[in-house]
Amino acid sequence: MRLGRVIGTVTLSERHPALAGGSYRVVVPLSLDNLTGRSDAVAEELVVYDDLGAGPGSTIAFSEGVEAAQPFFPTYKPLDAYNAAILDRIEISKT
Repeated sequence: MRLGRVIGTVTLSERHPALAGGSYRVVVPLSLDNLTGRSDAVAEELVVYDDLGAGPGSTIAFSEGVEAAQPFFPTYKPLDAYNAAILDRIEISKT
């Protein structure tokens, strides 16, 4: 699972019937350096399926690959990335 920031929404003219109730968000993955403010470098954007209602500027936790379809077992949805959580706060401690 990775963290990312929502920067946009994808508009579809048609969708697969299994994807009713959700939408697609454009997300920029965040590195540890991004989260701690040590870097402003931007990773390549990706599209994430969202049925939780994340909006622009939201920080989310998302899964990719086979794990993205796991929450929908036994009826898998055709997904490559899935928004698993909308994060309110991130705390990073040095240990």
